[in-house]
Parts: sequence; structure tokens; C-alpha cells
Amino acid sequence: MKSHRKPGAWTFFRQWLKNPLRVAAVAPSSAELAAAMIAELPDDARRVIELGGGTGAITRALLDAGIRDEDLLVLELNEELHAHLHVRFPRVPVLLGDARELPRLAAEQGYLGAGKADAIVSGLGLLAMPHPLQRDILRAAFDCLHERGVFVQFTYGPAAPVADAVARSLGLRVRRGDFVLRNVPPATVYVYDKA
Repeated sequence: MKSHRKPGAWTFFRQWLKNPLRVAAVAPSSAELAAAMIAELPDDARRVIELGGGTGAITRALLDAGIRDEDLLVLELNEELHAHLHVRFPRVPVLLGDARELPRLAAEQGYLGAGKADAIVSGLGLLAMPHPLQRDILRAAFDCLHERGVFVQFTYGPAAPVADAVARSLGLRVRRGDFVLRNVPPATVYVYDKA
């Protein structure tokens, strides 16, 4: 009998139990949330970076949407989730590291040699992070984006995931995307770009 569980669901939950502040959700993202994230990509997006790849729900959706393996870069801080992603997506560059170090890590991997990314999709728990950490991550992300690139983030809270003061300090504007009820927990998508 075929299991209906998502790939890596137990791995993800186990990592959440170990460190609930670092792993922001109790379950991998739903197909509906992944679709809502991808719907916010620019129509001509072909190079995408994913922050916080988790078990690969959004990674899989990006590939299914036509992003080529070599045009996708996934960054994951958790060692066990990184190993899981590496096995599940052997042709996708999957890096282990901190999102604050994204420009260096992407350059060392050779990803930025082909140009900056058109979009960054993020599953990081930004809402729970202190403002200086949010600022460092967003600054690093926008250093890797084209000037018209977008940063697509989902959050479980009722407020925008990036503090208004942080967005202002970086010259970012925000737009609220879809609310996805069919996710555990329900999530809202936000899109940031340079004002």
C-alpha cells in the first residue's frame, strides 16, 4: 500500500522537535503553499535561489515549474535536512550554510558566475528572528538578486514576516500574496522587492 506522507515528513518533524526555533514549522510545506510561492515568481524567472530547503517540497515544485537543476540553488542550515535534500535532488546544487553568508557561498559554488538570481524563495522563520538578523539575511539575499528580482517569503503569523523598520532600512517594498489555508499551519505569502 502506498504511503500518502510527504517525502521527509518524519525527518522534518524530528528536526522541529530538536530545535523548534530553527525549524519554523512542524510539517513540510503543502503543494498549495508551494504553488502560491511559485505564482509570485516573475514570468521570465529562470534562475532561483531557495533559502531553507527543508525536505524539498518547494524545491520539487520549482523543478516541476521548469526551473532547471543548474539554475536552482538551495541553501539549508540544518545538517540532516541538507543531507536529505542532497540525496533527493542529486543534480541540484544544495549548500549547507547560513543565509547571511549567501553571497559568499553562492560565489564559491559558482552559481553567481552565470549571473544573479531572478528570484529568491524563502521558508526561513523570519518573523521569529531579531531585526538585525532579518536585516543581515535580506541584505545578503538582495546582493544575489537582479535589481528587478523578488524575494518571496511565507509566514505563519498574522503580520508581515519582515519588520517594517528593516524593510525601510533596506529600501524594500512589500506586497501581500495569497493566504494558503491548506497548509499546516496555514500560511501567507509576501513578496519583497526594491522600491
